[in-house]
Amino acid sequence: MEKIYVIGDIHGCHDPLKRLLAKINPDPALDRLVFLGDYVNRGPQSKQVISELIEFKQCFPRTIFLKGNHEEMFLQYLNGQEDALFLEVGGLATLQSYGVIVPDARQALLAVPESHRQFLMSLLPCWEEDQYVFVHAGLEQGRHLALQSPEWLYWADHDRFLRQDFPGLKGVIFGHFVQEQPLILGNKVGIDCGAVYGGQLVCLILPDMEFVMVESSAYWP
Repeated sequence: MEKIYVIGDIHGCHDPLKRLLAKINPDPALDRLVFLGDYVNRGPQSKQVISELIEFKQCFPRTIFLKGNHEEMFLQYLNGQEDALFLEVGGLATLQSYGVIVPDARQALLAVPESHRQFLMSLLPCWEEDQYVFVHAGLEQGRHLALQSPEWLYWADHDRFLRQDFPGLKGVIFGHFVQEQPLILGNKVGIDCGAVYGGQLVCLILPDMEFVMVESSAYWP
């Protein structure tokens, strides 16, 4: 039976990512893997995380990578559109992982390998699988998946999102909002357990509703 492995926010925590991947055993020909975004910022090894994910998909071609708000900000920074906010939310750690010590978008653009830029630009806003929807932050009730706004997909209004109902779905699986343990509220499941803050990096296995978790060091206040 096909399984879906869903992995929450990594935020430059490469060692927990490697340990988590070593604990799960997906079938590369049968199973789906979905990463919910926020691979970069705050943690010290964003470059290593992206390299790991690119290599991972070569072995697991049915892997889906979603975009998080931190990838959105990183792309904007590389395009010269964003500066202060990206650096404020941990972008400097990302730049340093690429060897850019003093923030400079032009240097960063040169330092980030083409394969990493292609990876960032290829990220999907959301993914639908059977009766599940996977998204980084949240969805707006009553709006078709193809018409969801970036504000909802990558940021969302947490309280409003959790109050909404999504009939007909087994689950809306999301990250972005940090909690100590996975959040299950109706058919909404949140799996960002704050790895970069010293919490845990989480993989949810569907349809079993099994959680696999590894502890992480705290890299961000």
